[in-house]
Amino acid sequence: MRRAALATLTGLSLAATALAAVPAQAVPAGPAAGDAGLARLVTLKNVRHHQLNLQKIADANGGNRAAGLPGNKITIKYIADQLKRAGYSPTVQNFSFDFWQETAEPVFAETAPEPKTFAPDTDFATLQYSGSGDVTAAATPVDPGAAGTGSGCEAGDFAGFPAGHIALIQRGGCFFSVKADNAVAAGASAVVIYQLPDQPGPVGGTLTTPYDIPVVGPTNAVGRALVEQAGDGGVTLRVKTEVLNEKREAANVVADTGRGRADNVVVVGAHNDSVTEGPGINDDGSGTATLLEMAKQIHKLGPKVRNKVRFAFWGAEEEGLLGSQYYVDNLPQAERDKVALMLDFDMLASPNYVNFVYDGDDSAGENNVEPPAGSGAIEKAFNDYFASRNLPTDPTPFNGRSDYNAFITAGIPAGGVFTGAEGIKTPAQAAAYGGTAGVAYDPCYHSVCDRYDNVNLKGFDQMIDATAAVTQLFAHSTLTVNGNELARRAPARPGERVVPDEVGVYKTR
Repeated sequence: MRRAALATLTGLSLAATALAAVPAQAVPAGPAAGDAGLARLVTLKNVRHHQLNLQKIADANGGNRAAGLPGNKITIKYIADQLKRAGYSPTVQNFSFDFWQETAEPVFAETAPEPKTFAPDTDFATLQYSGSGDVTAAATPVDPGAAGTGSGCEAGDFAGFPAGHIALIQRGGCFFSVKADNAVAAGASAVVIYQLPDQPGPVGGTLTTPYDIPVVGPTNAVGRALVEQAGDGGVTLRVKTEVLNEKREAANVVADTGRGRADNVVVVGAHNDSVTEGPGINDDGSGTATLLEMAKQIHKLGPKVRNKVRFAFWGAEEEGLLGSQYYVDNLPQAERDKVALMLDFDMLASPNYVNFVYDGDDSAGENNVEPPAGSGAIEKAFNDYFASRNLPTDPTPFNGRSDYNAFITAGIPAGGVFTGAEGIKTPAQAAAYGGTAGVAYDPCYHSVCDRYDNVNLKGFDQMIDATAAVTQLFAHSTLTVNGNELARRAPARPGERVVPDEVGVYKTR
C-alpha cells in the first residue's frame, strides 16, 4: 500500500493495440464444476508457499522487491511463470517511471539558537522524490495559524516569505506536491512538512515527481517546537539529503481466464512490488500470493465462471499507484467499457488485523471521491460474506492509497478488503477481533520486518476465503453491480426443465 497524500497521477502513453485484449487462459483439465467453491480450493497452505517464495526472492536480491530493483524483476518473472504453469498466457506490460532512492542517511538539525540533531525515522523522514541538497538557513513558518488543518496549499499562504529560507509547513489540506510547488515558487531553499497533531510519527509520504530541493517530514512535536522558536526570535535549520533520481522500468502482469464473457470482465488486483525498506510479504505479498493461488484454482469452477476474470499484478504501486494508473490510462475506451468492476486486495495478513471493507456507498462519509454506482453492492457482498461466518467488519474509506484509485476515478465500480497498515487499533476493534489496542495494525508496515512471519494466520485465512468467495460471486454474476446478467439457458430439448442458477448464496463449511 502506497504512502499517503499522493497527487493525481498523469497517464503515460502506450499504443492502444497493446492493451485491446489480453491473451486468454487455455483451461487445463480439472475436477468437475461444483466439486468445491473457490474459497475451499484456495488454501492457506498453498498461499503461504507463494509468500515463502517471495521472501526467498527478496532475501537473495537486496532484501526487497521494490520497483526498479532486482527483487521486483524476479518477482515479475515468478508471477508470469506461475501463471504459465497454470495454463495462462500472461501479458507483461512494461512502463518507465521515476526511480527514487536515498543513497545516504539524511540530516535534519537545529543549528541555532539551540543546537539539536533529530533522528531519522524517529523524529523525521525524507519524503519520496525529495531532491538532494545540503541547506543551512533560517526557517519561516507558513500560515502558522492554520493549526490542525494544514498550511501551504495556496500561493497566498507564502505572502512575504523570505527567499532562501526553509519553509515550515503543516501537513493537511492538499497534496504534498502542492505545498512543495508553492514553496519552490516562493523561493524556499528546503521544505519541512511536519505531521498533524493527531497523527503519530514523522511524515512518510511521496511528492509523486522528482524535486530539486530537500523535502523532509518531522513529527508534529518537532514541527510545532520549531514553529514556536521561529516566532520567538528565530530558528536556523540544516537539512541534508542525498538521493538518486532516474528513469527505470517496472511492469504489470495481466492474465484472463479462458471461460467467461469477454464483454463483462471482473478485474482482481494486487501489487507486485514492495518498498525499498523491506521484502513486503504482507504489503503486498499477501495479495499477490492469494491472487496467484486463485488463478491456479479458478478453472475448477467450470461453467460457474460466466464472466471473464482478469488477474492483474500491478507494478510500482509503492511509487504512486503507477502500474494500475498506467493500465487504465492506456486501456482503450471500448475495453474500459467491458470492465464490470475491480476488486483490490492490498495487505490481507496484518498481524494486528481488522476486517476492513472498502466503503462503497460512502456511508461513513470519509471517501475523498464519490464511489461509482455499484461500489456499494461490492461492499455489501463482502459484508454479507463475513456476516455469514459470524465475523465482524469495519468500513475503510476510498482515500486514494491503493490501486482501486485508477478505476474509481475512471467511473468503474470497485471494492475490496484490507487488514490495516500504520493506523492504530482501537479498544473496540481489539474487543471484536482480538489483538492489541493502541498498536498499529501492522507494526512492520513499510519496514524491514515485513517478512514471512509478519502475518496473522487466523485473519489471513479469513481474508483468503472472503477474497475467493466474492471473486467467485462476481465471476458468476455482476447483476447487483452493473445490471448485467446472462440470459437464462434455453432448454436443450422440448420439455426440459431449466433450473435457475444460485447467485450470491454462501454455503457454510
